[in-house]
Amino acid sequence: MPLALTDLAPRYHSGQPAGIPSVCSAHPLVLRAALQHGRDTGDTVLIEATCNQVNHLGGYTGMTPTDFAQMVHDLAGTEGCPSDLIILGGDHLGPNPWRHLPAEDAMAQAEQMVAAYVAAGFGKIHLDASMGCAGEPEALDDTTTANRAARLARVAEDTAQARSLPPPHYIIGTEVPPPGGADHELTTVSPTDPNAARDTLAVHQQVFVDQGLESAFARVLGLVVQPGVEFGNKNTILYRPEAATGLTQVLGACPQLIFEAHSTDYQGTTPLAQLVRDGFPILKVGPELTFVLREALYALDLIASDLLPDYGVRPLFSAMEALMTRAPENWERHYHGSEAEQRVLRHYSLSDRIRYYWTTLEAQTAVQTLLDALRGQSVPLPLMWQHMPAAASFASAPLDPETLLIWRVRQSLHSYHAACAGAANL
Repeated sequence: MPLALTDLAPRYHSGQPAGIPSVCSAHPLVLRAALQHGRDTGDTVLIEATCNQVNHLGGYTGMTPTDFAQMVHDLAGTEGCPSDLIILGGDHLGPNPWRHLPAEDAMAQAEQMVAAYVAAGFGKIHLDASMGCAGEPEALDDTTTANRAARLARVAEDTAQARSLPPPHYIIGTEVPPPGGADHELTTVSPTDPNAARDTLAVHQQVFVDQGLESAFARVLGLVVQPGVEFGNKNTILYRPEAATGLTQVLGACPQLIFEAHSTDYQGTTPLAQLVRDGFPILKVGPELTFVLREALYALDLIASDLLPDYGVRPLFSAMEALMTRAPENWERHYHGSEAEQRVLRHYSLSDRIRYYWTTLEAQTAVQTLLDALRGQSVPLPLMWQHMPAAASFASAPLDPETLLIWRVRQSLHSYHAACAGAANL
C-alpha cells in the first residue's frame, strides 16, 4: 500500500506509525531491487541521490539530476514498477561539494544544483547548508545555516513555479556524524540534544517567515537529527530507544513534523521498527545495499573460480584491488592502519567505499566477465553452500546471476520494509 510523504506525520502523531525506506544509491542493480519490491507489493519507492553523487556538473557518477531521474524511470519501465509509486529525493543539497570555495561561490553552485533537481522532478529536497566553506568554521550556527537553506528554498520554489511543477517538500537539518559512516571504530553515539533540535526548528521557521517563505516552510516534512545510530568501518551502533526519549518528545509540539534518520544501515528489523515507532519514519539506507551487492559479487567470483577452469582465481577481486590501489582518493582518508588492515577495509569495510568504483570501465568489464561466465551454468549445491549458503535455492539449475544479485539486495531491503510496516505493532 503506497504511503505519501505527507502521510507520515499524521500516522505517527495518531499512534499508527508507518515508514518509508529511502534507498540512497545510484547502482542500477540496487535500484532494480527497490523497483521490483514496489512492483510486487504496491509500496512507495523512495529513491534519493546525494549532492556529491549527482549534481548539475555530473557528480562522481557523471549524472545530472535529469540523467538520474531518467535512469530510474527507465529501470522502472523495465521492471514493471508503476511510475506513480516512485518519489525522487535530493539528499544534503547545499554547498558541500564546493565547500573549498568561498561561501558565495559555493552557494551559487548549490543554487544551480537545487534548481536542476527540482526541474528534473525531484519532489523531496533535503536542504543542508550546515557546513562551513573556505575560511569559515567547519560547522555553522543555526542562523547562518537557516538563511542559506532559505536561499536555496527560494530557488526551489521559483524553479517549480517557472516549470509548472508541484512545489517540493523539504527536510531541514543535518545529522551529527559524517554522511556515509564514521571513519573510526565507534563505542557510542549520542542522540541530538532536544534543545538543539528545538532551536534548529525555531530558527529555520523564523528565517523562512522573515523571507516570505511561509508556504515553503509549511511543506517542511521533518528534521534530520541523530537518534544515536551509526556505523563505522568495522562496527555498528544500534538504536537504543531509551537514549532518544527526550528527542522524541520534541515532536509532541510539532504535529506536522517527523524526524528523518540517516545512517540506519546494518541496524536490523527490530531497531529499525523502533525508530519508526519513535518518530523516525524515513529510514535512509545506502552503503548496506551496495555492501551486500559486493558480498554477492565476490561470492560469485569465488564460485566461478572453483567451477570454471578457464575463469582464473578471483579476477573480480584482483581487478578491484588494482583499481583501488591505483586510484586511492575515494578511500585513503577513511581507511587507516597497516597495509594489511587497509587491504581488508578496501573490500570489506561497512562504509563500503568500494561503491565509488563500480562505475569505472575496469570494474564494469570485470563484473560483466563474471556474469557472462556464470550465466546458464548449473552451480552444484555443495559449491553454493561453500560460498553463498543462503542462496542454496539458486543451485543445481541454470543460473541467472543478475537475478541472484538482486535477490540478495532485496533480502536487506526486506528488513526495512518489514520495520516500516510493523512499527505500529511494537
